[in-house]
Order: sequence, then C-alpha cells, then structure tokens
Amino acid sequence: MRIGVIGLGRMGAFHVNTLLAATAVDSLVVADIAADRVKQIVDDGGVDRVRGADSVAALLDSGVHGVIVAAGTNSHTELIAACVEAGLPVLCEKPLARTGAEGAALVRHLAGSAVPVQIGLQRRHDVAFAAVKTAVDKGELGFLTTIRSTTLDPEPYSQEFMASSGGMFRDCGVHDFDTIRWLSGQDAVEVYAVGSNQGARFFSEYGDVDTSAVVVTLAEGTLGLVSNTRYNGRGYDVRVEVHGSQDSVAAGIDHGWPMRSAEPGADFPAGPPHRLAHNRFGDAYRREVNAFLEVVAGDRPSPCTMEDALEADWIAEACMRSVRERRPVRIEEVRG
Repeated sequence: MRIGVIGLGRMGAFHVNTLLAATAVDSLVVADIAADRVKQIVDDGGVDRVRGADSVAALLDSGVHGVIVAAGTNSHTELIAACVEAGLPVLCEKPLARTGAEGAALVRHLAGSAVPVQIGLQRRHDVAFAAVKTAVDKGELGFLTTIRSTTLDPEPYSQEFMASSGGMFRDCGVHDFDTIRWLSGQDAVEVYAVGSNQGARFFSEYGDVDTSAVVVTLAEGTLGLVSNTRYNGRGYDVRVEVHGSQDSVAAGIDHGWPMRSAEPGADFPAGPPHRLAHNRFGDAYRREVNAFLEVVAGDRPSPCTMEDALEADWIAEACMRSVRERRPVRIEEVRG
C-alpha cells in the first residue's frame, strides 16, 4: 500500500522510518511546510520509495491509501477532516484539537462517516501497559482503588514548541488521562488539579505550569492520581501503577526507570535512565503505526478513536479550569 505522511518533524520522521520497514508498504508520499525536510526525507528514503508533495491537496490526490498526520496541533482538526472527506483512513498525533469544543465539533462534523480515524496515544500499544490492561480486564486485581499515572520529562522542549503545545494538561497529562480511562474502563467525573512554576519564566507567561498534580475521580469510585513535570533531572519517567482489592500491577518500572533507591544494598534499577520518549516508547510507536496499517487494510477497527481522545481532552480542560479557579471541577462543566 501507499501511505502519506504530513509533518516531518521528529515524530513524522520516526513514522517514516517505521513505514519504510513495513512489508505492507511499498511507497510513501510526504509533505511538510519546510521544503528542506521533504528533500531530506526523500533523499534518505530513496526516490524509488519516497516522493514529496508540494501541498496537502497534492498528497491527498496522489493515490495514497491512508495518511499519518504528525503536523502541529493547530492543524489537526483541519487535516483530519480533509483526510476523512477524501475517504482516507488517518492516524493523527494527539491531541485531537486545540480545545474540547473544537474536538467535539469535529466529531459531530464527521459523525456517520465510515472512514476510520486513529489518534496517536501510543501507551495503548506498549507491551507492559497492554499487560496491565489484560490483568484489569480479567479481574485479577479485584475492584480498582487507585491508578497512579506519571509523566516526568527530563527538561522542557523549546519555548517555541511550548507556546503552541496546548499546555501541560493537553500536551503532557493527556497521555495519563487516556491511560487512566483506558485501563479502568471508567469515565472521569471530576478533577482537582494544582500546578506550580519553578523553572523557565515563559511557562507563567503562557499561563502554563511546569509541574502539576491531579486527582481524577472515576465513575465507579476509583481514584486516578496524575503527576507531571517538565524538570525531572534524572530522566524520562513514565509509569502507571494500578492498585486493586486483590492485587497490584505496574508498567514502566524497568532497568531504565530514572529512579535510584536509598535502601541499603538495593541496586535496582541497574541500567542507564531513559532520556527520551523515543527511547522509552520506540517499540510502542512502531506497533501503533503497524496497527494503523491494519486499520487501513480493513483488518481491525481504530484502537484509539476520536471519541477516546476527546474524553482525554475534556479532562485536560477541566484541569486547566481547576488550576485557574482553585476548586474541583466536574467534567460536565466543561462539556458546555
């Protein structure tokens, strides 16, 4: 099959490499606002397998069977709609939209379409996270008491990226919010969020925080506890701990876990700390893309729908209001 890729930054380039290694893919068409990125990808991949398109319209009209969108957040809704209206299955990086209202409008606009949309929340494709999901679904943990989901970045991305990222909760915490919903099978009903700034001043200038903590109350009474920061000096720490009435299980506590124990004689974790998302989740990103190829082929439904992503976005929006107003916020308040 032929696949299109829109947006050739770090994530888009990673997806291109995954696609070039996929036996189901014989050619790619790529597009980016930066012509030099297109040229580099074509040169690296070889003109016999990769060609550039000078516009999104040209890419959509190039005979592709599906499209991966790795462009900036501000273009997500427009590009998803364009792909679906062209009859092309699409995998779009998170978030779904800039706001919950914008995402909800997109879902309404595309309601009734049979064209599948997959949103890139890659933890669903991580082997350990999937094993936790299996344990929960089998009832091995009993009823769920708490789910602790953590995303701690070693350092902030550039100020330019942060200015258009959507902020801590929509850019970073949204992964944790989706993880909690997916693992528990429960929707969120209320959040209480707090945040602080001790690092770069530009976070405050954008009305954002560099560190946050959230309590998420789920529909059946399970409590989700989410912690995020842009300044975890030891490394990239992403994990989830699920505690139940009968058992507990975790993902992300491996030999690259960026933590050191103060217990006498303890030498775990023994490996170098994870530093980058691609280091920790490289295999999950590849499985996510391969799942999309199965979606394009009609062999499976989307593993993460627009509706899934929208629910995570509503939680993020409620967190932003909670920080501003310093109170618990029910999800129904932000749905409008």
